Amino acid sequence: MKILVTLSGQEIAPRFDLTTEVLIAICSKQGEIEDAKVIVLPQASADDLCHFIVKEKVDVVICGAIEEEYFQYLVWKKIKVFDSVIGMATEAIQHFAKGTLTPGKLLA
Repeated sequence: MKILVTLSGQEIAPRFDLTTEVLIAICSKQGEIEDAKVIVLPQASADDLCHFIVKEKVDVVICGAIEEEYFQYLVWKKIKVFDSVIGMATEAIQHFAKGTLTPGKLLA
């Protein structure tokens, strides 16, 4: 499963449309991270980020605030979106792997 997390440093970016870095992680069915890489985007653009997500065949997006238009587009493309998540990116992936991540989750 391919997971994309919007980044601001090591944390989840507070806004989807202002994201300039993403973490893409490949997780096994057992929830272990098999591969992870950070990708720097050429500019902050929600349209370009959505295109990138679809092109990369991402299964899950973990992000902060996202406009309804982009949220609905990703869901329409059969991509699971966990929005309004606050905390460290790697911790969010671990919660997702355990099945404990929910939209709006505040990771301590």
